[in-house]
Amino acid sequence: MKIGLSAGGTFERMVEQVQEAEADGFDTMWFAGGIGMDPLTVIAAAGRATDRIELGTSIVPTYPRHPTSMAQQTVAVQAAVGGDGNRFTLGIGVSHKPAVEDMLGMPYDRPGKNMHEYLSVLRPLLHEGKVAFDGEFYKVRSAMGAPSATPTPVLVAALAPVMLRAAGSLAEGTITWMANARAIESHVSPLIRKAASDAGRDEPRIVVGLPVAVCDDESEGRSDAAKQFAGYGALPNYQRVLAHGGCEGPGDAAIIGDEASVRAQLQALLDAGGTDVWAAIFPVGADRRASRARTRALLQELAATT
Repeated sequence: MKIGLSAGGTFERMVEQVQEAEADGFDTMWFAGGIGMDPLTVIAAAGRATDRIELGTSIVPTYPRHPTSMAQQTVAVQAAVGGDGNRFTLGIGVSHKPAVEDMLGMPYDRPGKNMHEYLSVLRPLLHEGKVAFDGEFYKVRSAMGAPSATPTPVLVAALAPVMLRAAGSLAEGTITWMANARAIESHVSPLIRKAASDAGRDEPRIVVGLPVAVCDDESEGRSDAAKQFAGYGALPNYQRVLAHGGCEGPGDAAIIGDEASVRAQLQALLDAGGTDVWAAIFPVGADRRASRARTRALLQELAATT
C-alpha cells in the first residue's frame, strides 16, 4: 500500500519530517499550499536532504502563478530534488472561490476551463520545452530550452466532472481531498479513467487524501474530526464530493477506528480505484502525542508491505 503523509510547521521542521518519513519507510510526503510558505522551496531543500522519498504538492494554487512561471519553478525543483523525475510530483489546483476572489482579488471564472487551458500551457513546457497556445484565459508563446529527460508528473486536484476530465486527458492523474471510497468508486475513478482512455493516456494516478486516526472509540474520533476539519465542509467543492460519498460532513469521510478497521478502510480506497493514500494524521482524545503515534505506527506497518 503506497502511503504518504502531510508536512507542516517551520521550514526546518518540515525538512526533518521528510527525513523521518523516509527513514520510517513512507513513500511520499505531501506539502499543502496552505503551509504558510512556498511549498516548492521547502521541497527543493527537503529533496537535497533525502535520497528516496517522493515529494509532492497537494496542492499549489494555479491562479496566483502563471503556467510559464510554474513550469520554470517545477524544472528547478526537479533538478534540486534529483531522482530522474521520479521523486517530485507537482500537484496543482484552482483552490476555492473565497480564496481566489476574496483573498487575492482575482476573478474565479469557470475554473474547469481555466485549468484545461493552464494544463495546455504547462504540459508542453514540461515535456517539449516550448508552447504556442491561444486560449480564452491564456495566450502564450514561450520557450524554456531543452525539457527534462523525465518530465515532472502533474496531478490535478479534481473533484468536479470538468476538472476530472481535464486531469485525465492532460495530466498524470488527480489528488483528492474529502473523497471517501464510495466517492472514488462512483464518481472520481470512472470519470478520470474514461478521460485518460479517450485521450490515449496511461492509467491515471489517483491519490486519495483523507484525515486518518486510529482509536478505540470511533464516535469520539468522528466527533473530533468533525470539529478539526469543519472548515472543509463549508466549501462548495468539498460539499459536492462529500455528497457523492454519502457524507454529511468531513467527520463522516475521515478514516477512523481501531487498527483492523482503519486497515480495512484504507484497503477499500484502493479497491475503489485509488492508487495511493495520502494520510493526514490527526489526534483523537486528550493525549494528542500518543494518538498520533498510534496512527503513524499502523501506517508505517502498512507502508512496509508495498
